[in-house]
Amino acid sequence: MNEISTFDILGPNMIGPSSSHTAGALRIAFIAGKMVTKVSAVRFVLYGSFARTYHGHGTDRALVGGILGYHPDDERIRDSFEYAKQAGVSVVFEENLTDKEIYPNTVDIYVTGEDGQAVSLRGKSIGGGNAVITRLNGVEVELTGNYCTMVVEHVDKKGTLAFVTTVLSAYDLNIGSLRLYRESKGKIAYAIIEVDTNINEQLLSALRGFEAVRNVILVPAIDLN
Repeated sequence: MNEISTFDILGPNMIGPSSSHTAGALRIAFIAGKMVTKVSAVRFVLYGSFARTYHGHGTDRALVGGILGYHPDDERIRDSFEYAKQAGVSVVFEENLTDKEIYPNTVDIYVTGEDGQAVSLRGKSIGGGNAVITRLNGVEVELTGNYCTMVVEHVDKKGTLAFVTTVLSAYDLNIGSLRLYRESKGKIAYAIIEVDTNINEQLLSALRGFEAVRNVILVPAIDLN
């Protein structure tokens, strides 16, 4: 049987036979793709059931589609490898079946941008098309992508969060949640901020202007309904 013929529209506005293996996987890669300005290369390391079934369930095509910025119901997911080739994006898949203690639907993604910026993250698909990013550049985090989210990478320095929240208030932006994660005191930290409304480039530029802020990444929400 041709795998593509079974890769149909099922469930809540998604392409693929499994929300965990396709829509959830795509969400993880979608977030990874937003971490750099423009993706030039990506390496996926698959664990557990992802590693064992990614060809048959279309997880590989969903991951590549996510990196390209597709949403779960995008018909281009079926041919995402071809679209990645056309875009000049190098794609590599690796299977890790030796680490048994990792959540079964887990993927590590190593993404490189055209400017040479490199980002790594770990995500797990938790069912129903939902996913959680649990590690970003080696720092334990929690990022779902359910809401419009800003990731503020900064040096763990007194006054940084106060500056961030002051800027958000000045732009009349309502914070749904704000969580801080860091390597250790005084090292790299990530403020993950979920908001209720769209974010404009002026706000992002204002945040990037603070000396302790290294980068601000905007991750749009993915709607599965």
